Amino acid sequence: MTVGDHTSEPNEESTDSLLDVTEQTPTPEILRSLVESGEHEIHRETSGLALSGFSAGLDIGFGPVLMAVMLTLSQGGYGDLGTELLLASTYSVGFIFVILGRSELFTEHTTLAIMPVLAGRATARGLARVWGVVYVSNLIGGVVFTLLVVTLMPNLGVASPEAFGSIAHKLVDHDLEWLFVAGIFAGWLMGLVAWLVTAAQDTLSRIMFVWIVTASIGILHLPHSIAGNVEVLFGLFLSPTVTLADYVAFLALSTIGNAIGGSVFVGLLKYSHVVRGGG
Repeated sequence: MTVGDHTSEPNEESTDSLLDVTEQTPTPEILRSLVESGEHEIHRETSGLALSGFSAGLDIGFGPVLMAVMLTLSQGGYGDLGTELLLASTYSVGFIFVILGRSELFTEHTTLAIMPVLAGRATARGLARVWGVVYVSNLIGGVVFTLLVVTLMPNLGVASPEAFGSIAHKLVDHDLEWLFVAGIFAGWLMGLVAWLVTAAQDTLSRIMFVWIVTASIGILHLPHSIAGNVEVLFGLFLSPTVTLADYVAFLALSTIGNAIGGSVFVGLLKYSHVVRGGG
């Protein structure tokens, strides 16, 4: 083959790469994938769900820990734009670990697990089992992670107790109505993560989607029931001004809000518009 012949032929590999970048996953295909994934999780063994949920509860704790480290080392504080952006970015680290690692996270399942129920391929009882197992195992994983950090972290000297307390107060120093409404927005955004990650064509796109959405939750200080479980627990253990009542109120209202946001504003609405011809 001559040089002229070589340059005149299209580069199939380059063309395929260009198509990968420019083409979008059709919405019916996204929905089908979510329904199948949700159905698989609903029929999964309880022990497997629980272990995966426990792992997610552990892994997501790295976000709050890195936030405390950055807040300790930073010369700024809350309200300073640079510090807020830095903390929001580090907050997303735990979510990247969990979502790309395919561990079970309750706030993803508020959208994922409801899809096969809406499609008539699973029952409400199966949905309740998945939500219950994943939620409880997420919380237990968060408690174990918090206890490990509280026991070991002071000896490392990289994060101050005051930093952990400041992070917790950003979530509990609000009216109960705010916790509930803001929890809906947090669940809504996490439902979008489940949808966007399914739509993504490659790993880099998935990382970007997770980072953008969860950093938005972080910079808005919205209450995420699982990551916030770790954040408020740190405050409960390390700050005298965070009480058990603060923790219980946060957990209850953020959980209800997250469930409504993910299941209604993403799960129900996305399903409804796609089956009615969307995409």
